[in-house]
Amino acid sequence: MAIAALARRIFGSPSDRHVKRFQPNVAAINALEPELEKLSDEELRARTAEFKSQLANGKSLDDLIVPAFATVREASKRVLGMRHFDVQLIGGMVLNNRSIAEMRTGEGKTLVATLSVYLNALTGEGVHVVTVNDYLARRDAAWMGQIYNFLGLSYGIIVHGLTDAERKAAYEADITYGTNNEFGFDYLRDNMKYTRAQMVQRGHVYAIVDEVDSILVDEARTPLIISGPSEDRTELYLTLDALMPIIEEGDFEVDEKHRAATFTDQGIEKLEERLRADGLMKGESLFDIENVALVHHANSALRAHRLFHKDKDYIVRNDEVIIIDEFSGRMMPGRRYSEGLHQALEAKEGAKIQPENQTMASITFQNYFRLYKKLAGMTGTAATEAEEFADIYSLDVVTVPTNLPVQRVDDEDAIFRTAAEKFDAIADLIKQCQERGQPVLVGTTSIEKSEMLAELLRQKNVGTMNVLNARHHEQEAHIVADAGLPAAITIATNMAGRGTDIQLGGNLEMRIEREAEGLEGAERDAKIADIKSTIATDKAKAIAAGGLMVIGTERHESRRIDNQLRGRSGRQGDPGHSAFFLSLQDDLMRIFPVDSMDSMLGKLGLEDGESITHPWVTKAIERAQGKVEARNFDIRKNILKYDDVMNDQRKVIFEQRIEMMDAEDVSETVRDMRHDVVEAIVTKAIPPRSYPEQWQAEQLEAAAKTYLNIEVPVREWVEEEGIDQEIVEQRIRDTADQHAASKAAKYSPEIMRQVEKSLLLQSIDGLWREHLVTLDHLSKVVGWRGIAQRDPLTEYKQEAYELLQALLTNLRELVTTQLSHIELQVRQPEPTPEPDLSQLSEVHIDPLTGENDAEDGTVMGGLTGGATTAGNQALKPIDPKLLVGVSRNAPCPCGSGKKFKHCHGAF
Repeated sequence: MAIAALARRIFGSPSDRHVKRFQPNVAAINALEPELEKLSDEELRARTAEFKSQLANGKSLDDLIVPAFATVREASKRVLGMRHFDVQLIGGMVLNNRSIAEMRTGEGKTLVATLSVYLNALTGEGVHVVTVNDYLARRDAAWMGQIYNFLGLSYGIIVHGLTDAERKAAYEADITYGTNNEFGFDYLRDNMKYTRAQMVQRGHVYAIVDEVDSILVDEARTPLIISGPSEDRTELYLTLDALMPIIEEGDFEVDEKHRAATFTDQGIEKLEERLRADGLMKGESLFDIENVALVHHANSALRAHRLFHKDKDYIVRNDEVIIIDEFSGRMMPGRRYSEGLHQALEAKEGAKIQPENQTMASITFQNYFRLYKKLAGMTGTAATEAEEFADIYSLDVVTVPTNLPVQRVDDEDAIFRTAAEKFDAIADLIKQCQERGQPVLVGTTSIEKSEMLAELLRQKNVGTMNVLNARHHEQEAHIVADAGLPAAITIATNMAGRGTDIQLGGNLEMRIEREAEGLEGAERDAKIADIKSTIATDKAKAIAAGGLMVIGTERHESRRIDNQLRGRSGRQGDPGHSAFFLSLQDDLMRIFPVDSMDSMLGKLGLEDGESITHPWVTKAIERAQGKVEARNFDIRKNILKYDDVMNDQRKVIFEQRIEMMDAEDVSETVRDMRHDVVEAIVTKAIPPRSYPEQWQAEQLEAAAKTYLNIEVPVREWVEEEGIDQEIVEQRIRDTADQHAASKAAKYSPEIMRQVEKSLLLQSIDGLWREHLVTLDHLSKVVGWRGIAQRDPLTEYKQEAYELLQALLTNLRELVTTQLSHIELQVRQPEPTPEPDLSQLSEVHIDPLTGENDAEDGTVMGGLTGGATTAGNQALKPIDPKLLVGVSRNAPCPCGSGKKFKHCHGAF
């Protein structure tokens, strides 16, 4: 450690070297400023077209950094009255350099982003700016969008509740602001569409992620999931199960070797008769396109009855069908057969039928953001997670120096024996701060502890305070903006990502928005002048009292969260103070004890209420936090290794799907699938290097009828002299091709091309959903392979690959079988049935609260993806004053019985 510190003193840190490398560009941008100040607005705006022309003629983005950044700085001065500091120019270069800019709170990261956003938007390929919530997306877009519009670029906003048309327009803009959840869900929804025109995103070229540590580390612990309704098909399973006793020998054929069972023509006629009588079958034939799902479940019921046997393949225990591993003979609880087979077994055994898993699509944030060709991020705290950013996202962390020297005083941690002593000391310090007019921000780790501390302060007669939870809300942003008022007390959970500076004396923009709303002309000007005067007076009082006091009630598992809280104080050279109060009863100290801490406190013989404070103690705690961070990183990294396997397969399937959507004619693909099926069934029936009398001719004839709906006289061919496998395969292939050609002639090639494309996409979607379920189950049980000294990840990769191969085989067989049997009514074909998105729900579990972060009382709306929210219904009228300071998870003050975030607090 000493050697590393010495090297940093001599050579500087990697961040120092980056900053030094950018200094010549900063000087060049500053040198352009007098020249650009002389330009008219029109001349300045014309530079955008000039830059685009230069890019088209071969220049690179790096060649344009200096003139483009200088142009943005000048536009910002004219439009917003804000001039980028030199360190902000460096921050913009860091963002353009595929890195994370670590800039302290209050250094103006929102403005920094405009530099790199403008430069990269010149390509016309689209830039995405990612924020943590809808409020910040709207605020930042409207605020910084003034610069883009002034310079002739367009911007859009992606938030919850937009229609597909609105989303598409927002993505078509040069710059798109939105939340991480919405960008991810739009990607998943796009890959559920059936035509390219319905897709809203146009690619993943460049993204800047605000609060990058929150989004790419904290929220990345849980995936984004789009799931469909748990459709109750119990009656269908029971009806099909009840039909199985009437299916006799001759109605079906079984291939035990390949665990396959299919209906004969005689069996199909019986099924059609009963299903038509029960009103379950549509159209004239069981193989009409409307009956695809019915055929699928009928086959599953047949397999359940004729191929799977109780106490051999499965057992029934506690009203649950449990699979028995065919190799080990062990039960595999939690594992379920896919394709509706498990439900068919439950119906057969009279067990409770569990709904099919309805996960339609899922992706982790890690794998979504790695889709971007160029990625960057910004935050106040990233250095402690630098290894994770480098390893998973290939992002370097560059610490950008502050515009003014930091004057905040950071005290060493104070450690008490008990939590009660600790909170008493915190309450006493808060009271002292309030008495001298010093604003206080208290950070807690849970809502319960926030409320407990607030109650303790009330008992000590401490004045008015604001208690906020860790969720984001527009009203909370206003309260945070007032946390710098003299003697203000704000108690909050995790303070990351609120996007609002705590400015001593108050936030001017927020105050103007709140107090000057509706005023115009001289009246508005007078009000603004009054607000500025009040803020200046209050700021002087707050500075005189010592600036913002930040109090941490315990250490978090991650140093980064502690640094986020600490960084709220001392912005832009303001004075400030921070202190952390700990006890041996804190979660971190209990679960990850610091060696000999308890005995050390015991030897010191501390009295009640006394604490120990020493740099060594603080270092020891930080080392413990570092160990916890490393452990959590290893856990996330291991989970990602498994998800990477699924992600590689997801890319393949999604790319193939898009190719199918874009293709005018998929008949060649369908023909290749048909030929592959022919090859497969011939290979099964005719062993290599075998004589004709050894061929399984009857099996081959039955397979040709089942999969290709053709009659082939294989038993006659066996008698021919010189017959071999290749000749048989060619004859079956030719017969199948003729059958397909006759069908196209019957219904017209145009109609068959539409049917082929529709069936292909539907089949891919259905099999992919089942594949997701199977992979999910596999990932949960493969860890047990470690007991047998086998690497679970290697086993998972191998089995996942085999499952993908099986998916592709099933796809070929399913598409070929459906197309060879399908009968169409001669009428104008109906448009491809779209997935019913009105019943799909979006899920992203917040790793801190355990709640659905994507849910606000909504479901996805219609085929447009618009929202049908609780807020669209008539809300009870309520006095707006009652809504101030209400926790998002508290009951709504209107008395509806709903949580505030699902009622009047919903965006």
